[in-house]
Amino acid sequence: MVIDTIVIVDLGSKKNAELAREIRALGVYSEVVNYDVEAEYLANMSGLKGIIYNAGPNRIVDGTEVDVSSEVKNLEIPIMYVDYGGEADLPEDETSRQEKLNDFIFNECKAEKNWSVENFIENAVAEIKEKVGDKKVLLALSGGVDSSVVAALLIKAIGKQLTCVHVNHGLLRKGEPEQVIEVFGKQLDANLVYVDASDRFLEKLAGVADPEAKRKIIGKEFIEVFAEEAGKLNGIDFLAQGTIYPDIIESGSKTQNLVKSHHNVGGLPEDLQFELIEPVKNLFKDEVRLVGDALGLPHEMVYRQPFPGPGLGVRCVGAITRDRLEAVRESDAILREEIAKAGLDQSIWQYFTVVPDFRSTGIKNGKRSYDWPCVVRAVNTVDAMTAEPFELPYEVLRTLTYRITHEVEGVNRVLYDFTPKPTGTIEWE
Repeated sequence: MVIDTIVIVDLGSKKNAELAREIRALGVYSEVVNYDVEAEYLANMSGLKGIIYNAGPNRIVDGTEVDVSSEVKNLEIPIMYVDYGGEADLPEDETSRQEKLNDFIFNECKAEKNWSVENFIENAVAEIKEKVGDKKVLLALSGGVDSSVVAALLIKAIGKQLTCVHVNHGLLRKGEPEQVIEVFGKQLDANLVYVDASDRFLEKLAGVADPEAKRKIIGKEFIEVFAEEAGKLNGIDFLAQGTIYPDIIESGSKTQNLVKSHHNVGGLPEDLQFELIEPVKNLFKDEVRLVGDALGLPHEMVYRQPFPGPGLGVRCVGAITRDRLEAVRESDAILREEIAKAGLDQSIWQYFTVVPDFRSTGIKNGKRSYDWPCVVRAVNTVDAMTAEPFELPYEVLRTLTYRITHEVEGVNRVLYDFTPKPTGTIEWE
């Protein structure tokens, strides 16, 4: 079915994602495009009902005030201006804002409330079937929410035409490889290839402290391992990825500084160049979870902790060593266990531990120690664009401190990171 759409044109606003979510909450699909979007693209967009020019403090790019082309302005489509030289701002007052948005979307644009999880799944499955036909698809399955939901969508659409490759780079959380094998290899009966490349990754990372260098090594090595496995398979035409909307907004805006490197599989050898399938690329994280729920994925997988592509490599701050990596893995397992015991696992969006590469003096087992601190981080967010620290109860913090300092080798202090995003990012590296 055709989904009615409101397009937000990024003219330097810092709140494009918030506005898109606001419109989606009204039951109408919305997406963000750059200011240099072509009129032809918009004119041919299925279901387009209206356009919002969303300007803001980043409207000056390379010394020039950006704007849309005259061709876009001449399209016969309802337009709303937000912070556009004071022409027609959306009010800050919640009630007035909702009234104005409702009036524009439903009265001026005549949009229908047809954006829902069920409609998304129906459309996504149909699109996948049409695009893939009788060909085969390859998916790098990390076991995280995004790739798991993509796998479930593809299984629903094309079944055994999908092959999932799970690469264990040695930077996964405790018990994760086993869970991926259980859920996808056994419960969902997927074509699953499991590769334990832990030693290979850790050897490449030895002595590397720079965060971006670590990310690039992990990414490059992953591509090589993945390419080797893909080369063993015959007749693969498509590569599926778990790209989601914040990835695109944060790494693709022309009016914002780059927040993070795009983290999905790119740079494959020329003889392994596949056509991409990114079925959840227009969904925010909470929407991806709802799709996973609707597809019947296990609850613990759908609502598991968001996890970065480089895994614990960005939480073992500094040069990665096996002993400090194990300290991160074990402390993270304790944190997840205690958060669940306290009944807080559904109240916090993301929580994890970080073990930085410096030491302080302490006392363990009656002896002087010189060990690492362990930093606990817990944040709430809607779309990962901004985040607020979660106020963990004191009793939970006390239990965590006792267990981590007594059960995790090499750790003698526990700290709590209370920094919002911004100024900090959610991850430490």
